[in-house]
Amino acid sequence: MTHIGVIFPPDQPPERLREVALATEEAGLQELWLWEDCFAESGMAPAASVLAWTENLRVGVGLFPVPLRNVALTAMEIATIARMFPGRLLPGIGHGVLDWMGQVGARAASPLTLLREYGTALRRLLDGENVTTEGRYVTLRDVQLRWPPETIPLLVGAEGPKTLALAGAIGDGIILTGGTGPETAERAISTARQARQDAGIDSELDVVSFLSVPSTIGADDLATKVAELTAVGVDRVAVCGLSEDGPPDGSERILALVETVGQISAEVVPAPE
Repeated sequence: MTHIGVIFPPDQPPERLREVALATEEAGLQELWLWEDCFAESGMAPAASVLAWTENLRVGVGLFPVPLRNVALTAMEIATIARMFPGRLLPGIGHGVLDWMGQVGARAASPLTLLREYGTALRRLLDGENVTTEGRYVTLRDVQLRWPPETIPLLVGAEGPKTLALAGAIGDGIILTGGTGPETAERAISTARQARQDAGIDSELDVVSFLSVPSTIGADDLATKVAELTAVGVDRVAVCGLSEDGPPDGSERILALVETVGQISAEVVPAPE
């Protein structure tokens, strides 16, 4: 089943989030996605706010940059929100923008090693395990969450083949960037699934793709782009509206985009029985 949502990008001021979240749920959409972008907006606070403001909306965060966050703190925050709003949080982790990581003194010499250590430890913590590990970047000694979530997916953002393979092996799903076309998405999904199979993991891979489109796109054109992604194996499409010169559109047009995406969702997603 295809899940369709919209992205509230950090080009939108945070005080507009409630209005957009309520409009997203009113339009019948299933998901609202957030970005934790350095020096703009965080991920945890707005995710918790949207979940509290709405009744059924799922909230994805794509993504939490692992160099910026201690893994134990990330596990605590994800677990807390997941228990408060069961089944509605879709957290994602990833390298983050390396230049931004450098600005705050957190850039890792080996981002892939960091992501492997971090993702493995985070998954174990969220599963309620008592974790002791000492790696190049992640060190935990006898750490166990008091209130682990019953179930929570862990998504991993990935672009390059090495990161895609790692994401397939350590995560429950992958997040593809907004510039990923159908052919690139198909190759990415194949790489992640093969790594998952090689790791002996039987569960299905959840595939999220961000889709960047002009804010003024029509419903027919949007439906075509969504169909192209779902045809190659994408499970969740999160739409981000762009301004005419390219960057995410921080204007009022996000509400019109929500309405357009809502039309697509009504056509693609079967109504509940």
